[in-house]
Amino acid sequence: MPGKVRSHINQNEPLLFERSSPGKKGYQLPELDVPAVDAAAALGAANTREEIEDFPEVSEVEVIRHFSRLSTWNYGIDLGLFPLGSCTMKYNPRVNELVARTEGLAWAHPYQPAEVAQGAMEVMAQLESALAEITGMDAVTLEPAAGAHGELTGVLMIRALLESRGNPRKKVIIPDSAHGTNPATAAIAGYGVANLKSNDKGVIDLEALSRIANEDIAALMVTNPNTLGVFEEEIAKVTGLMHSRGALVYMDGANMNALVGITRPGDFGIDVMHLNLHKTFSTPHGGGGPGAGAVAVKSHMEPFLPAPRLTRVNGMWNWNWDRPRSIGKVRAFYGNFGVALAYIMAHGAPGLRQATLDALLNANYIRKGLEPYYDLPYQSPSMHECVFSDERQAKLGVRTMDIAKRLIDYGFHPYTVAFPLIVHGALMIEPTETEGKQELDLFIEAMASIAKEVETDPQFVLKAPYDTRTSRVDEVTAARKPILRWKREAAVSQAAD
Repeated sequence: MPGKVRSHINQNEPLLFERSSPGKKGYQLPELDVPAVDAAAALGAANTREEIEDFPEVSEVEVIRHFSRLSTWNYGIDLGLFPLGSCTMKYNPRVNELVARTEGLAWAHPYQPAEVAQGAMEVMAQLESALAEITGMDAVTLEPAAGAHGELTGVLMIRALLESRGNPRKKVIIPDSAHGTNPATAAIAGYGVANLKSNDKGVIDLEALSRIANEDIAALMVTNPNTLGVFEEEIAKVTGLMHSRGALVYMDGANMNALVGITRPGDFGIDVMHLNLHKTFSTPHGGGGPGAGAVAVKSHMEPFLPAPRLTRVNGMWNWNWDRPRSIGKVRAFYGNFGVALAYIMAHGAPGLRQATLDALLNANYIRKGLEPYYDLPYQSPSMHECVFSDERQAKLGVRTMDIAKRLIDYGFHPYTVAFPLIVHGALMIEPTETEGKQELDLFIEAMASIAKEVETDPQFVLKAPYDTRTSRVDEVTAARKPILRWKREAAVSQAAD
């Protein structure tokens, strides 16, 4: 079987609760050489307790080995390809993170006075300027926390602009090829959703758009390239049409990994967009952060950007709160900035363009390698990702989720399953620019091997995965009746069974 891994040397690992024995300690400390404090007296008896019920008592070596073993079970970008087409999970060069951990940045406190935060503010200003140039926009804010937060910020700004013109309007058009968070964003901003069906090429149907772009429409939210990995080739006509109807165009910039250095959204008529710095510009991705959802706007949107704004007065950076048309503050502090600027400056303009070209090449290499084995519902040229369907395999009872589970046995993290919704049984694959040919060949070989397994023994694939510590799980029950807390009684009962 092609692949990269076999069964792990440590297939099972008990919880620390289950390793616990009374009296064990995970530390060695000398006797106190100062008077002991009575916690109950200091904090109040109601706020203290003598013991924590069922708190694990384990030795230091047990703790170290437990968490070291668990760490080897994780799949991450440092181990291999992470083909999640919806997330752009690429390798982050360590030098960028090293630079961003410079002491003056890493230990800067968000409440520091501007006078002692000039270096951090200069980095923020340079990043905003770089992102404005890359996107072809006029101004950028780093305040939003991540992608969906950036979306909401952008749509709230659209609403504020239209309100300033006397009519906020009622609906936002969202194509079926847009990112899944877009409808929720529109609703939270107070808009209804007008759905737009793509044409047979998987892009916006201009005639259909023209029919629904009436005086009730506030904006179009377009993802470009869209979730099929296809570039909206008529995007300039799309933005021109919306502007002629008095509406604005918001672009979901989560897929900028396919555009940087090639084309700029501001040049084809976008009014406002967000950028996922953790997708395109190397900011660490996942684990709750630090995500970053910078928002870029054209000049007519600038007065509505969140407050405060960076401003330079008498050679010093400061915060400008005098923003009467601003939508207000959208986050407690001013966002993440260090790693993204390090990435941009390390690459330079030629390097950023080359990274984009490498991402496009890798996606098309995988597409060509897998076309003989999986159905490709849209023949339009692929950009940074390619989307297959499970149509061939479904005829034998095997669906995209089954293929993904079998892929785990080959040592790869699964692709994005069943998204975008426009493709029934979707397999969404994005290799990014960081993968070399050897890794891509292994992935193609694994996927081809699974397709052949489906042809010869579909039941074998339906029971995968085989080499994981947990066998096939019931996702429906796990989602509807999750068990989120360990209880000794349940563990003892399970062990007895």
